[in-house]
Amino acid sequence: MLFADAKHKMVTIMDKPFHLIGIDGGATKVSVWNVNINDNNNVELSDQSSTISYSETDGFISDFSPINIQTQLTEMNSSIHLTDLELQQGDVFVRTCATAIARIAKKLSEKPLLIGMGFPGLKSSDGRGIVALANGPRMPDFAESLENKLSGLGINLFQPISRLGSDADYCGIGEEYASNGQFKDVQNAYYLGGGTGAADALKLKGILVPFDNIKPWMAKSWELMNQLGNSVERYASAGGVQWVYSNHYTSISVEELNNKGLYPNRLLEMATQGDPAAIDTFDDVSTNLAMLFFERITTIYTGWLDLFEFVNPNRDIPSQEHPFRQTLLDRIIIGQRLGDLIDQSKSSHILWKQIVNNLTHMIMTYEGLPSEFVHYYCPDGHLNENIFNTSQLREAPVLGAAMDAYLNI
Repeated sequence: MLFADAKHKMVTIMDKPFHLIGIDGGATKVSVWNVNINDNNNVELSDQSSTISYSETDGFISDFSPINIQTQLTEMNSSIHLTDLELQQGDVFVRTCATAIARIAKKLSEKPLLIGMGFPGLKSSDGRGIVALANGPRMPDFAESLENKLSGLGINLFQPISRLGSDADYCGIGEEYASNGQFKDVQNAYYLGGGTGAADALKLKGILVPFDNIKPWMAKSWELMNQLGNSVERYASAGGVQWVYSNHYTSISVEELNNKGLYPNRLLEMATQGDPAAIDTFDDVSTNLAMLFFERITTIYTGWLDLFEFVNPNRDIPSQEHPFRQTLLDRIIIGQRLGDLIDQSKSSHILWKQIVNNLTHMIMTYEGLPSEFVHYYCPDGHLNENIFNTSQLREAPVLGAAMDAYLNI
């Protein structure tokens, strides 16, 4: 689906017989907001919200370990065998979402709720379940289970949840239709949002292009695998920064890092103060982020250059042919906690300056790139940093989820 007709549809939302609800379901928490559309046809948050961590719900498994991703990818096309731990953790996710929604519903009038919900992971054929998830349990009956929980709480829905959309696509919709969205005033842009995981979104030739629609020629960040055998998502998300520090350079678990307050922003401070493990962590992160950005701009302009392998070895190799070849990006947007981390790093020599230097080197030395491409991204032999923006729209996926539900009435 291309989201091109939203402005035509959304001018009368205040007259509709429902409350519009946007939900961002993540790997660690769920955020629920009542969403409005203002007189300028921009989507905006109301003052009613509820955010709950799954760890606050009884039965949460703090050391839950997802099923091997290769097993998940194999079973999603045949028969899914949920483990007892997946069933328990999945029930926690559903109950947490229901509780957060109920808290909002209590503060609103008795009109039914129209719910739009984004969630990471690969979806079932009907779009209402999750059949593969790198950072959590598989939940193939998620929407139905949530609807049953809400019904039991006396909460009425305007219509069933149409689908669990891509949190990445919803970031793009939010950036397009929020008043301060970074997609609004450009024709061609790439968005990378890094929270617990990574979210990719694209706007090309003035149209939002869901990544699921361009699978034949471009891969999502989590699908790309570097030379160490790790998903690039590990380096393109705030949560991944902790994983790299934990698994590659220390013996401190991510859970222990959180307990000690060693979040990515603190690790960045440690790197600037000379901590060797933190320095090595951000060396890795900056190298992989530069490679990811290089892959994005080259794939869009020239087609796939075979720069990465894939987490799923059975994935089809992307085609070099696609309808957007020779497109130069007006903007590359870095959002969510990764955007905050990039902003924090700009006063030091760590992370951002490393990304700039690495990306400059790749563009200037990679053989066979057209001169138009090189001169556009690296005028005077150095990366044009003005192409890069960080987004302050932390709730972009909530806004996008609500808008998608409205468009799919």
